Formats: sequence, C-alpha cells, structure tokens
Amino acid sequence: MSDASLFSQFRDNIAVSNAADISTKYANITTRLNKDFWDSDSDTAHTLQIGSYGRRTAIDGVSDLDMAFSIPKAKFDHYKSLGSDGPKTMLDDVKASLRKRYDNGTKIKVDGQVVGVFFSNYHVEVLPAYEDSDGNFTHGDTNTGTWKLTKPRPEIEAVNKLNSETNWNLKNACKMLREWRNHVGLKMGGLLIDTLVYNFFDERNEHDEATFKDYPQMFVDLFTYLGDLAEQDYWWAPGSNQRVKCKTKFQPKAKKAAKRCQEAIDATEESKKVKHWKKVFGRKFPAAPATTTASDRSVLILSFDREQFIEDSIPVDIRYHIEVEGEVRVGNAVQDRIRQALRRRERVPLGRHLRFYVSECDVPEPYAIWWKVRNQGPVAIERKMLRGEITPDADGLKQKYETTDFSGDHYVEVYAIKDGVCVARGKLKVAL
Repeated sequence: MSDASLFSQFRDNIAVSNAADISTKYANITTRLNKDFWDSDSDTAHTLQIGSYGRRTAIDGVSDLDMAFSIPKAKFDHYKSLGSDGPKTMLDDVKASLRKRYDNGTKIKVDGQVVGVFFSNYHVEVLPAYEDSDGNFTHGDTNTGTWKLTKPRPEIEAVNKLNSETNWNLKNACKMLREWRNHVGLKMGGLLIDTLVYNFFDERNEHDEATFKDYPQMFVDLFTYLGDLAEQDYWWAPGSNQRVKCKTKFQPKAKKAAKRCQEAIDATEESKKVKHWKKVFGRKFPAAPATTTASDRSVLILSFDREQFIEDSIPVDIRYHIEVEGEVRVGNAVQDRIRQALRRRERVPLGRHLRFYVSECDVPEPYAIWWKVRNQGPVAIERKMLRGEITPDADGLKQKYETTDFSGDHYVEVYAIKDGVCVARGKLKVAL
C-alpha cells in the first residue's frame, strides 16, 4: 500500500463509530432539559457540543463527551442570588431534570462543574451555564461555590478556520495524535493536543497543502516539534486564550515517536515500514497486505500465538497515568528492580521469581486492573509459548507474580478500567 492509502485508511479506522448513538444521547438530554428550563420540546436549542467532540477532533472510543446547556437569565440570576450555594443548587436541579429521563439504572452524578450522565462505554458531561451576548458561558463550581467563565465557541471557531486553511490536515493530525496517546499510554488532554497541533500549523506553512502521501514527513516534523518544546505548566488555547494545563511530560515520548517515523520513512520493505508506523500509532494503523511468500513457520507461529489486544476488547481513551514496576526475587528477598536492571542494560537471570505491581496510579476509585504478560523470542516460539492474554487482577492487590522460565525480550502491560473504558495503561519491558 502507498503512504497515501495507509494514512487514508488510518484516518477511517479511527473515526467515531458510534456517532449516531452519541447524537441521540445529546438530543435526549437536550430535550429533557429544555422541557424543564425553557418549556420547549426542542432537541437542539440552547445547547452546544463542546470538548473534542465539539471541535470534531475526537476519535473512536471517546468516552468523555461534553455539552454546554444554556440556563435562562432569570433562572441563572436566581442561582447567583443564592451565594455560594448557587452552583450546587443549579447542578442539583439539572440532575433532577435528567433523572426524569433516565431511571436509576443510569448513573447521574454532580461532579464539580458538570452533571455526568453515564452510559455504556461513555458518559456525557453537561455544563449548565448562562450564555452571554458574546457566546461565552458563565458556569458554577461546586468545589468552591464560585462562578467561572469559559469560552468554547472561539476555540471551535479558531480550530475550524485553521483547519480549512491547512487542507483539513489540522484535525487529521489531532485525531492521529490521540491514537498515538492512547497507544503509548500518555496522560495528555484533548484540548492540549489540539492546542499544540494548532500552534504547529500556525507557526509554519510547509504542510498547509499536504495530502496523505505527505503525512510521513509531516509527522516526523510534528513529533520533532513536540519533542523540542520547553516544559511548561500550561499553554494558551486557540481562540479563547484560556490556560490549558499540561499534566505530564510528553516530550520524551514525542522524540521517540519522531525517530520511529523516520525509521518508517527509511524502511525499504513495506512490512517493515508498516511495523514502524504501528509502533507509533498502534493497532488501528493499517496492516501490510498479506504476501504469498510467508513461510510455513510464520503460519505456524500464528496458530499458537495467544496474544490479545485491549483495543479489541473495550474502548481505549487515556485520561490518567499508571505505572508498573517489577521486583526480581530470590525466595522472599528482593534482589533487584527490573527498571534498574534495564538502565544498567542487564538481563534478569533465569530461575527467578518476579513480582509486578502498580507503583503509580491517579485514576479515581473505583476502577479495575487488568494485566497482560507477553513472552517473545526464539525460545518462546520453539516452546509454543507466545503468551499475551489479558486477564483481570487476581487478588485485588494490583500485583502479578511470574517466573523467568526462558530467555527473550518480554513485556508486562497493565490497564486501568473505569466505567467499561481503558483510561490508563502502563508498560514494563523485561529482558531475560
């Protein structure tokens, strides 16, 4: 396949597949709120899709959807007259309205500034607010009992304008970076991605007319740009000029991605080229076409390879950070840490016991932990032990025990599952 075909198919592979269902949920929520706050049956009035979905930069598996709902001025003035109790009263009234539409089987929760309505595999966060004549929204914060201003319309307009000026490459890049984020397990918010990609295209023009055949070099340049950015606590959102927090250091992973993009460009065989692209973007990047020259041994490997992929089981929408660590044990004594051994470029000896555990996690409770242990290498193939099943945490202690039975470059991956969505993933290589 040509580069153009690969990236065109990649864009199609990550398109939101449940858009019709999401639109129905938005309409149902809007209709219910309009009945109670505006005495209207409209399923479109007084509402605005915001966030990634509103900017049209969301991808398949998006689990955190946002909408603003305009409160009538008289009603909003009443809430403001209640002082610090105003924000909570407003959100409680919105929750009560939505409860008329959804029974107790659907979780509805007031959380800070929004009312969340939780469906299977995604939830909609409703931001009730007063919309002024400039199209800006004043909303309440139940954490502080105060009122705040947000400006989603200028952000949407700015992204749309630059997108049209860059041959739709801006939004394509935003979507593909989300798939990269989900693949590498990077806690990087959607608005930050859109802001940084916006800045990339705004500051340079060599990719304004790019087509899919030009995407390999475009992504080398984009990831290089991200990797070279100075570390900051926040950036300024396009259009609104509001602060966008940076929750983690993305530069090291961006630099690694830039290197792999260049390796894909330099590859002379299509299978190797696609392999490099998949290392960057993950499972949804198209596979190389099957060839008739595959050896019988390759076919045999596939017949006993038990590897599973989290993307095939549930939606992946990385919003939090999780990290897995490993101990090398002899009996009950800890002999070494696996990350330390990797830094020393030392392999873990055979015949050792290993304990993997979650060392860091900022996912709010409750959530579940799933594990994947992948054995690779010639010995694993010879013994027909190409593992890779995804299994739930056995004892609830967020740990997993293994033994070093044969040599090879293996890895362990951990997933945090919340409300039916993988919201964090971490990976640890194990060299034996």
